[in-house]
Amino acid sequence: MIRVVLVDDQPLIRSGFRVLLDLEDDIEVVAEAGDGQEGLALIRAHLPDIALLDVQMPVMDGIETTRHIAADPALAGVHVVILTNYGFDEYVFDALRAGATGFLVKDIVPEDFLHAVRVAARGDALLAPSITRKLISRYVAQPPLDTGTRKGLEELTNREREAVALVAQGLSNDQIADRMVISPTTAKTHVNRAMTKLDARDRAQLVILAYESGLVVPRTS
Repeated sequence: MIRVVLVDDQPLIRSGFRVLLDLEDDIEVVAEAGDGQEGLALIRAHLPDIALLDVQMPVMDGIETTRHIAADPALAGVHVVILTNYGFDEYVFDALRAGATGFLVKDIVPEDFLHAVRVAARGDALLAPSITRKLISRYVAQPPLDTGTRKGLEELTNREREAVALVAQGLSNDQIADRMVISPTTAKTHVNRAMTKLDARDRAQLVILAYESGLVVPRTS
């Protein structure tokens, strides 16, 4: 059973998402809140698999709530998915850097919303190639923050570096396997080992770390 805490300051939005989730046999909304501070308390109390957080809320917004979740070892198993009205924007970028697994636009169709919750519960990042391209464009405009200094970079094998570069292009494990001519299981192993060595919570953070460290350099054309 996938356990969800839903945090959004709009009661109508919360109700709509809750109805969708509670209709599924494998998903349960265990708590809901109207601001990040209350939501964080409920997340600590219930230890859900998924925390669905609105990016803009009173008292404590989704970005700050995400930072608290990422910093708490007791919440390591909680996957944060950011809810936004506007698609990929500065708030979402900051949330991904803070430790969010991914994001969903609130006008998403129900089938895609439910699929996304299940994907996040597996620990996979909600980063479609189109979103990854927008992450890349962010780094075209500015140099890496700490080129060559990210802890764990020197520990990556050549195959792990190759896998990270492909993750940074938005490829799935199956696509990485095809590109590297290995099995999907081996591809997943390379990605997971890279995340461990770089201390990345998930693939979303792995993409960001890849560009911030200079491990992957965005193309300008």
